[in-house]
Amino acid sequence: MEVTREDVLRCARLTDLSLREDEIEPLRRDMEQLLSHAESLNTLNLEGVEPTTHGRAISLLRRADRILPGFSQQEALMNAPDQDRGYFRVPKMIG
Repeated sequence: MEVTREDVLRCARLTDLSLREDEIEPLRRDMEQLLSHAESLNTLNLEGVEPTTHGRAISLLRRADRILPGFSQQEALMNAPDQDRGYFRVPKMIG
């Protein structure tokens, strides 16, 4: 599939990319190669092949939810650089 310089510049505009002059031609060749490969997939005989979202059948692994002990307030604040009355103190972000 032929990709022109204008195609590359239009895609760059649509994706808000800034391209230097020396980047346009290599990108044009890469896009052309990629689209030609994608176009070649149309020649495959896919009769009887079910559509899928994965290359192979997978099942999600599940595990039981378990409640695990967490940190106490004292343990959580142990390495805090600054704390106040049992809370982390952080710099003020909004004035």
